[in-house]
Amino acid sequence: MQITVNGEAREISVGETLLALLARLEIDARKVAVERNLAIVPKGNYADTALAPGDVIEIVHFIGGG
Repeated sequence: MQITVNGEAREISVGETLLALLARLEIDARKVAVERNLAIVPKGNYADTALAPGDVIEIVHFIGGG
């Protein structure tokens, strides 16, 4: 099935979770904020959030500074 991640179309498996997507993209879930269809997904829900065809995902990385 197809979703959009940060403006780019991607094919994923049916039933794939947000946490599995982050792992496949080699993104540390602790260091990002994720929006699904214009709603922020709480970090505690990543493993339980099953993605659906047409979902639009935005992943924002935190950058520290001093």
